Amino acid sequence: MQKIALSLLMIFSLQACTTLDAYTQEEKTSKSTNGALIGAAIGALIGIATSDNKKERKERALKGAGIGAITGGSVGYYMDQQEAELRKELEATGVSVTRDGDNIILNMPGNITFATNVSDLKAEFVPVLGSVAKVLEKYKSTMIEVAGHTDSRGSDAYNLNLSKQRALSVGQVLASKNVQDVRMDIVGYGETSPIASNDTAAGRAENRRVSLTLLPFEE
Repeated sequence: MQKIALSLLMIFSLQACTTLDAYTQEEKTSKSTNGALIGAAIGALIGIATSDNKKERKERALKGAGIGAITGGSVGYYMDQQEAELRKELEATGVSVTRDGDNIILNMPGNITFATNVSDLKAEFVPVLGSVAKVLEKYKSTMIEVAGHTDSRGSDAYNLNLSKQRALSVGQVLASKNVQDVRMDIVGYGETSPIASNDTAAGRAENRRVSLTLLPFEE
């Protein structure tokens, strides 16, 4: 049976992953710490690992969209090639590329994506997402979680909604650039998944972000 390589615990409690600094190009150690799908996308990545029904529905939707799975022995090479192309496309954009096992995480900090308390993308960031979409369109057996995050200022409800809207804005741009809806899960986490302390301005700036987690669709 086909399966999606998904581990949310791994995504949100990354420990000592290798990250390429988007500005210096130096390798460094990074301690990183209800979704709305775009259009008519079916199912969700979240929960697939623990729900056979959701997994089967998602797999049927992917097959129906003509998306094939990768055989187990080819997954590492497939993700290696994708990672290399993403690093090249995103050099000096401010987007960091982190590899964790067979998953790739693209972290898009708020200072380059959105103005304060706004869910519309900055116009100058849209071409950056275009570069991401170009790679994702080539690697069609990659699933994408688009996750919005905020700092802890403001109410829980406000932050959750803002994070969802920001994630949706990113997902809509990717969809407009030919990344199939069925491959994406749009999720807002509000302030629940910080990667830095909310006690400082610098930490809060890090926590205001949208991240893309790229996962291989495995056979």
